[in-house]
Amino acid sequence: MRHLLILTAFFFISTLIVAQEPTTVKGVVYSTSTNDILESVNIVNLNQVIGTSTDSLGEFEIRAAANDTLHFSFLGYKSIKVRVTNDWLKFGETRIEMTELALALEEVVVNQLRLTGYLELDIKQVPVKTNYRYSISGLSTTGYEAGNTGSVNKVLGALFNPADFLYNMFGKKPRELQKLKQMKKDDEIRNLLASRFDREMLMVLLDVDRIDLDEIVSQCNYSREFIQTANDLQILDAINECYEEYKILSRSQRRSK
Repeated sequence: MRHLLILTAFFFISTLIVAQEPTTVKGVVYSTSTNDILESVNIVNLNQVIGTSTDSLGEFEIRAAANDTLHFSFLGYKSIKVRVTNDWLKFGETRIEMTELALALEEVVVNQLRLTGYLELDIKQVPVKTNYRYSISGLSTTGYEAGNTGSVNKVLGALFNPADFLYNMFGKKPRELQKLKQMKKDDEIRNLLASRFDREMLMVLLDVDRIDLDEIVSQCNYSREFIQTANDLQILDAINECYEEYKILSRSQRRSK
């Protein structure tokens, strides 16, 4: 009887330990048009806010649970969302197929400078961007923008305008804000964002469209040039920095009442 109890307890503890181990899913990503494997496909678990990418063999492995949603994106291919099923968790590796997009290049207009040979006249033809955002992601120093009057002014307008996108984003979407913090902690996601400029991953994770995302950054007093040229990681850092300043100013405002 004693041995039976010990065996039962051992089985229960073993089951509990196995249940607590992180579960992962594996797969290989292919192109539907060529049947070739796709390397460096970006993969993000939207529920757990963790990311990875396919290796040289098109293979990937990522932590996931049943009913999690995985987002696959790759340049030139249509992004897809795949739900993690119990069968996938049980039987292991699966095949993921992505469909190639028809690429359409936008017309590029090049304005040629007509130089006169006189420096004072020719220098006036060179376009000057007055608002640049300077920051190095990963360093403790905060970025700044040329011509900006200070970081505190960055969110003053948004703080006292309860109808703008900044308030709606920071005040009414706690789940998205939690994802924002998780995104900053995951090195793989940060590496993925650093190489992207399409905002797609940010829009999917934060559940906003492109117009709202640009408006949020704009309400934080970032210049149009910064919004147009920054990579996705810089946009993430800009939103996070703005949110932290928003919280500080909000607490100061409440204490002063």
